[in-house]
Amino acid sequence: MLPIGSPAPALTLPDQHGKPFDLAAAWARGPVVLFFYPKADSPVCTKEACAFRDAYADLQARHATIVGISRDGTEAQKAFAERWQLPFVLLSDREGMASKAYKARGLFGLMPGRVTYVIDRNGIIHSAHDGLLQSDAHVQQALKALDAQRTV
Repeated sequence: MLPIGSPAPALTLPDQHGKPFDLAAAWARGPVVLFFYPKADSPVCTKEACAFRDAYADLQARHATIVGISRDGTEAQKAFAERWQLPFVLLSDREGMASKAYKARGLFGLMPGRVTYVIDRNGIIHSAHDGLLQSDAHVQQALKALDAQRTV
């Protein structure tokens, strides 16, 4: 993972509709919760994405933009978002550029990881959480980090 306090890489990737999504433009509007997940529709990834969906109102109340990233293509991301009614942006990282830049590597670096970052409006990583099998913990850590940002 990238260390807390370091600058977040500014990247542009296609969203689930094939449109470019600029991360730096998103965090310029307010905090971004950026979560990497290995594979759309796999059991733990679905549980994690649905946990973010279920906490969406709480995250929005903290003015956060939620963004999920996996190596799935845009069509798979779109189907995943529709199937599970995910109200946030899903980005396609087919080449692994974002997961490499954000050091979101999983088991022994052999597969994509499950990492969540909270990035402040200055593009600085405020929180980082890594846990391959901890789907719900990512949401809870993001909420705590967003609350901590509000008190600073």
